Amino acid sequence: VQLVESGGGLVQSGGSLGLSCTPSGDIDSITTMSWWRQAPGKERELVANLLSSSDLPHYSDSVKGRFTISRDNAKSILYLQMNSLESEDTAVYYCYAERGVYYDNYDYSYKPIAVWGRGTLVTVSS
Repeated sequence: VQLVESGGGLVQSGGSLGLSCTPSGDIDSITTMSWWRQAPGKERELVANLLSSSDLPHYSDSVKGRFTISRDNAKSILYLQMNSLESEDTAVYYCYAERGVYYDNYDYSYKPIAVWGRGTLVTVSS
């Protein structure tokens, strides 16, 4: 599975921007898709996720009420609509997917098979 993000760019504070994530390969194996972001000097954080089994969205507190995650099930494209953008939203946004689990013999646990996109930069000017 490969993931390609698009839609990033420069926007003024208070504006809107939409991101897309297009998967390719064995897309039927995808169980969960989500958006993450990493601001300069900060750790990568979860923005929103969407379970394939239920399509129920989950948002981080920092974006709740402003961002909307959705998925085109026919094309498996993941979207993130971002409204009321703030300078604190400036970051590289990554698309993430899980396609099952594998058993880690090192610590005897099951872990997700994770796939990351290369990211798209969103810059919000104040």
